[in-house]
Amino acid sequence: MIRRALAGALAALPLLLVGCTADKALDAANTGNIKPNAAPVVDAGPPPPNLAPPPLPRVEFAENDFVESDRNRDPFRSYAQIFVPEATKRLTQNQKSVVLPQYSLDELKLVAIVTGGEYPRAMVLDPGNKGWVIKRGDWVGRPEIVHTGGANGTDYQLHWRVDRVRDGDIVFSREDPAQPGIPPASRVVTLHPEGENKDRLTD
Repeated sequence: MIRRALAGALAALPLLLVGCTADKALDAANTGNIKPNAAPVVDAGPPPPNLAPPPLPRVEFAENDFVESDRNRDPFRSYAQIFVPEATKRLTQNQKSVVLPQYSLDELKLVAIVTGGEYPRAMVLDPGNKGWVIKRGDWVGRPEIVHTGGANGTDYQLHWRVDRVRDGDIVFSREDPAQPGIPPASRVVTLHPEGENKDRLTD
């Protein structure tokens, strides 16, 4: 009897498994393959239109707002020159070919003028009584050191330049590149200072 009961149970087991599998397949078909733990999908609709940002407040500027000071720095000003070594600065400033850069104009004596032709020339004596010939366009004498830019500024040199060699004197001029609106300074050195007799040479 027991053997017949076990044989019947084993024979009915495959039928039970087939029935459970068929029931699960029908349930999945009826529910649209949606898992019971899945969150429902909500349609949010079309995205909202892009709204323009609010207008910026209007700011009034005065003329003093554009004046450079310790509290108002020029954003376009370059400060690279401040970090250049001093030796490099001097090298850049001394690139001009200057005649007698160790003496001022007061230490030079005009002793001769050669006129005629397109390039009149003059001769000056240094304190050692050595003669030097200069012409229009030459840089002459010791430069003047000018400081600009406040405590963090830079130094630059101003030289006298021969502007004209005339019949009885030489006209020197000096321009300041940092102040282009100011006319260049001028100085006249005559051939015959008071108390001295000098010779003038002509072609």
